[in-house]
Order: sequence, then C-alpha cells, then structure tokens
Amino acid sequence: MRVAIVHEWLEHYAGSERVLAQLLECYPEADIFTVVDFLPAEERGFLDGHKVTTSFIQKLPLARARFRNYLQLMPLAIEQFDLAGYDLVLSSNHAVAKGVITGPDQVHVSYVHSPMRYAWDLQAQYLRESGLERGAKSLYVRWLLHRLRRWDVISANNVDVLVANSHYVARRIRKTYRRDAIVVAPPVAVQNFVLGQEPRNGFLVASRFTPYKRIELIVEAFRRMPQHQLTVLGAGTNQPLVEKAAQNAPNITLRPPAPQHELVKRMQGARAMLFAAEEDFGITTVEAQACGTPVIAFNRGGTQDIIVAGAEPQTGILFDAQTPEAIIDALGRFEAVEPRLSPAACRENALRFSEERFRQAMRQVVDEAIAQHPRAPSFA
Repeated sequence: MRVAIVHEWLEHYAGSERVLAQLLECYPEADIFTVVDFLPAEERGFLDGHKVTTSFIQKLPLARARFRNYLQLMPLAIEQFDLAGYDLVLSSNHAVAKGVITGPDQVHVSYVHSPMRYAWDLQAQYLRESGLERGAKSLYVRWLLHRLRRWDVISANNVDVLVANSHYVARRIRKTYRRDAIVVAPPVAVQNFVLGQEPRNGFLVASRFTPYKRIELIVEAFRRMPQHQLTVLGAGTNQPLVEKAAQNAPNITLRPPAPQHELVKRMQGARAMLFAAEEDFGITTVEAQACGTPVIAFNRGGTQDIIVAGAEPQTGILFDAQTPEAIIDALGRFEAVEPRLSPAACRENALRFSEERFRQAMRQVVDEAIAQHPRAPSFA
C-alpha cells in the first residue's frame, strides 16, 4: 500500500507538525506533499529523510518570507499534486491540504485541525484584528474569502473520512461542510511533562500574546486580587495590552516565553494554570495536567474535551464568560475545591491524549476506512 501525506506547509515545528510526526510513525514509508517547505535544518529531525514534494508556490518571489500572501493561489497549488500512484492519502488540514484531488480507487482521510477560521465564523474578527474593515483592500480580502469558502466546501466533498481534533471542531465541520467527523484528539508528548515534588505556589499563564488568547483578562482579574501571585510567560502582538493591564500590580510577573525545561518546572510548581481562549483544542492545558496541575479555563472550544469539571475525579474549573469577573469567580470556586484536586488524577486525565493513543486511534480510523472502501480486497 503506497501512502501520501499532504501537509499544509512546513515552516516551524509546531502543533500540526506534531500530527505529521505521528502520522509518519504510523506510515514510515509515506511520501510528503506540502505547499512550501522552509523548515529550518535544526527542526527537520522528525522528517527522518522522507521525500518532500512542494508546489509551484515554493519558487514564487518572496515565498520564503511571505508565502501566506499567496493564499489565493493555494487551492490551485494543492490541486496540482499528482497522487494517482497512491492507495491511501492522509491530509492534515487547517487551510487547503484536504483539497488534493483523489480518484475513486483511493482512500482519502483528512485530519482537520479546524475549517479555515478566518474564512468562516471568525471572518469579522480576522478583518477587525487585521485592520481590514474598510477600504479597497478590505473588499479584495472579503471577495477572496468568499471564493475560498465555496472552494472549501466543494473540496470537503472529495474526502472519504473527516477526522476532527475535538468535539468542538466536529461541530464546526458539521456546520461548515454538513459532514459528520470522527473525533481523535491531537497527540501530546505527555512523557515530557511529569509530576513534580516541590510545593505549589501562585498561578501560571503560558501563552502567545495574540488577541483571541485574552491574556489581558486574566491579568486584569489578578490585578484585582493582590493576594494571589500570577506569573505570565509569553510574548506577541498583544503585549502592550497585557503590560498595561499589569501596571501597578506587584503580584503579577511578566516573563518571556520559557524553554521546555523551565516551563515544566513552572507548571509543576503552580497551584493552577489559567486559560482564557476559545481554542480548537488546547495542548498547553494537557501539558499542565500531565504535570499534575489543575486548569482554570474558559468553558468553550476544545477545553471542554480536556478538563474534567463536572464529575469526579475533578481536574479543574471552567468559567462561562471571557470577563475578569468570571475569572475572579472561578478562582473562588477553585479555592473551595483545591484540596480535592489530586495531581495524580490530573496526570491520569492527561494520559488520554498521549502520542501512542493518537497513533492507535488514527490507525483504527484508517483501517476502517479501507475496509469500507469498495476496493478494499485489493488493498491487502
């Protein structure tokens, strides 16, 4: 059985690359296809010498620095890959990867991190945060996103099996494509995040400072609670807003992003980690739980799949509004149940999202897709 894995683009080793790495563990003989490949040499180890085929966008002017500016060409680029010689096609999709063209004798399974958020329900937020609410450029971007939405739905019809990384994304897939999706949580390297033995003091945030993360809300809540210590690890475009919220608050410490060994140590020593974003999944919350750390999180998105808040053994607290007041209330509820939140239970909860379980689940999905395919006997 010949296998092709279609990846969006290779730029840095991040969340979707973790999925690619585990798919390569499942199918070590697979070939890789991607829009562009500008992955630095020091981050390529997980590819283990696999052949990588790129699209024509790889050679366009300024592609290395600004390949995202060629978004309007990416549907065309992804459709040009010749996959006719492959029996199984796996795509890892958050933009265009699922749009590869396959034939009736091929099985195409697409792991969907999310439908294109900026083209669908978050279009207004994307335009606002990008300063594109008015003007000629705004009209062009709106027209482009309109065309992308049409192509996105059409390309979904060519996929045999859609896999979502959370029940939240499965609902978005149902709304967007009118298709059901199987839920397989993304792989988390829980073996790298372990229980600590040090006493726990203070609270922790570890995140990029982007608008939707809403870090400033957490900082504002702690500014109103000077009795609680908060350490914030991160950087990003929203940093001025976060710094403004932390002014004149000696109980709040802002630090740059930490290397993994320091991040693990801080997670092990925190009473709880706070998370205010509406995420498709939320890998950081699983990493905190693997360190035995409870999580106080916004009750929307993939977090609902991760944090056990309405049953025992409880592993965290969920709050229903992205406001400082809701976070303050959640801190009060956390203190009331803190003695019952066992580090061992938090870690056991995190093990549900291990890399091994991801591989097992994806193999099962693929095996079932092949078994149900009309050409199934010749795959053996």
